[in-house]
Amino acid sequence: MRRTIAIGDIHGCRQALAELLAQIAPDAEQDTVIILGDLINRGPDSKGTVALLLELREELRHLIILRGNHEQMLLDFLADRNRDLFLRAGGLECLTSYDIDPFAGDAAALLPPDHLALLSDLPATFENEHGIFVHAGLEPGIHLSHQSPQWLLWARDEFINCDHNFGKPVIFGHTPFEKPLLRPNKIGIDTGAVYGGSLTALILPEMRLISVPTQPMWPRPFAEPSRPG
Repeated sequence: MRRTIAIGDIHGCRQALAELLAQIAPDAEQDTVIILGDLINRGPDSKGTVALLLELREELRHLIILRGNHEQMLLDFLADRNRDLFLRAGGLECLTSYDIDPFAGDAAALLPPDHLALLSDLPATFENEHGIFVHAGLEPGIHLSHQSPQWLLWARDEFINCDHNFGKPVIFGHTPFEKPLLRPNKIGIDTGAVYGGSLTALILPEMRLISVPTQPMWPRPFAEPSRPG
């Protein structure tokens, strides 16, 4: 049976990702594996996480990596926008994993080209027969093709608390929960890996959850930096 496997926010927790994938053992030809964004920042090994995903892209026929707000913050930083926001939100830890001084010239030139190419070219959504997959959320009543980056990458309560029927379940990350949020119209699977919670995968269509525990590597905030205006 073909499975869809969605994985929540990794945030540089490469070891947890490797352990989770070992437990799931995705079929390289049949399964679709979807990473819900926030690959980088805060955790100890953003570079190793991206390197592992590049390896997986060669191994798995159906690997989808979505853009999260932390990937967007990195791209903004490299374009000399919102630099302080990126560094405060765990970007300093990301650059440290690459041995890059955030104040030493053109950081983009110091990133491995294949890493930069991957991080620069991530879609914001994916849809298949099992659901709609996005990093943060969707704006009710707006077609998927017209959703704004503000909602796709940054939405929280305005999406989580809505009862809108999006036609399919929306599987998302971004907002950390003690345990996965399971509602008829949405499923949240960011379980705070970088905060000492766990890294969680949702396997569809059987609705099976697999998690691996992690050690705390960043203060648990529940107060993400505000969306850039």
